[in-house]
Parts: sequence; structure tokens; C-alpha cells
Amino acid sequence: MANRGRAQVLFIDGFVNLLLGVALLCFDLVADWLGVPASDTTFYPTILGAVLFGIGIALVWEGIRGDGQLVGLGLGGAIAINLSGGVVLTAWLLFGDLSLPLRGQLILSGLAAILVLISLVELSMRANQRRNGLR
Repeated sequence: MANRGRAQVLFIDGFVNLLLGVALLCFDLVADWLGVPASDTTFYPTILGAVLFGIGIALVWEGIRGDGQLVGLGLGGAIAINLSGGVVLTAWLLFGDLSLPLRGQLILSGLAAILVLISLVELSMRANQRRNGLR
């Protein structure tokens, strides 16, 4: 019964993070409706939204896992958070009108590449663990 309560709390927490993440990802569309101050750029709110969305996925995943052990977000959580942040940052760099100096473009592109690359490495590690019968 304690596992069920734990899973429910994690699911609720994850759902709240997912909602906050979506609201921030759509910041320019919902800021006025929510009555929150607008920003000159939605870059930072959407990056934060991507991270919160990734945390929400990780929390829901942890709750669904259901083995009853408190292990933190683990590898799946790291993948969700890094991939979510990296993909949104990449989208900003490709489709956003950021008008960044070359240094900023290089730093943010490097960060996006690192986030996506580390997620792919972690996914590969997880796939190898499953193939080898490890949990």
C-alpha cells in the first residue's frame, strides 16, 4: 500500500512539473492569459520549461517503476531531463531569432550537443543493460 501512495505522489508531482513545463514552453502564448509579466525574450522561460518537463517525465517514470525503492530519478530521469533541455535549446538555435554573437552561438550549440550526446550515450548504456539481462 505504501508503494501505491508513493507512486501516486510521484505521479502528481510529475504531472504538476509537466504542466508547468508546458506553460513555460508556451510562455509567449500564455503569459498574458496567466497574468504574469511578459519578457523581452521567451528564451529563458522555454529552456526552464523544457527542464521542468523533463523532470516531470522523470518523476512519472519513477512512480510507474514501482519497485518500492527510493533511488532518485536515476538514468531514465537523467535522459529525460538532458534530452528535453537539449532538444529545446537546439530548436531555439535553429528556429529562434536570437541574434547571438558567434561566441554565444558556439557556447549554446556546444551545450546543446553535449546534452543530446550524453542522452544518447545513456540510452545506449540502458539498451546494453537490457540486452544483457540487467535491470
